[in-house]
This record gives sequence, C-alpha cells and structure tokens, in this order.
Amino acid sequence: MQPDSEDDAWRSIVENYGDRAELGPDDHWSAREEPDRSPDRSPDRSPDDDTDEAWESDEERYVPPPPPPLPHLTPDRFAAWTGVFGSPTFLLVALLVGFHIPAWLGYLLVAGFVGGFVYLVIQMPREPRDPGDDGARI
Repeated sequence: MQPDSEDDAWRSIVENYGDRAELGPDDHWSAREEPDRSPDRSPDRSPDDDTDEAWESDEERYVPPPPPPLPHLTPDRFAAWTGVFGSPTFLLVALLVGFHIPAWLGYLLVAGFVGGFVYLVIQMPREPRDPGDDGARI
C-alpha cells in the first residue's frame, strides 16, 4: 500500500464515521426475524428453539455424578482448627455478652489460638509446587 492510499483510506473512515451501511435486499442481515408470538410458546423460550422435547423431557437431562466424599480431619488437625477459630469466637462472644471469664481461661484460649496456628503452619507442605499449580490443595 502506498502512503497516499493509506491516508485516503483513513480520511474516508473519519468522514463516514457514524454513518450506517446501506444493505440491499439480498444481504443476510437486512431482514430482521420477528419472534414467534404463538400462544403455545412460553415467554422465557427462545424463538430459535424449535424442539419441545429438549424442554419437556426429564429423561435427557444431564445428571452430574455424585460428588466425592468430604475429607475427614485427623484429631490433631481438628484440635488445631478449633483453637484457631473457636478460641477467638469464644472470647468475642464472651466480650459481647458481658460474660466474665477467669484469667487462666483467657490465657488458655489465647494459647490455643497461637498453638493451633503454629501447628497448622508447621504441617504445611514444604516441597516446591509445579509451575502451573494454582495453589489449591486437596
């Protein structure tokens, strides 16, 4: 392409910016299809859907396979998670309700939180992950 023809092409684009293209009767997009307003069609169905079997047949519906069972926590991890979430929850509820807890119980709950957190951090896997790994672990 020569520089003059490129400048002319850009100039024609800018001059005709916003104009609608004139389409003839043979053009595919010139005829607008009106939706079928027959009473046997429900309003939420598409006019392009001509098969009633796809909407009414329960036999052909996709049924996903049953999910795998949930993983079971070992007692040590359960205790650690209970310390991490249970201790602050108990302290917060006691504070909001106005329940006075003894000092030794408060120290025990704080120690449970810190101990559970440290245990979970220590138990994290240390080996390097694959470069394409997204970080999810099961």
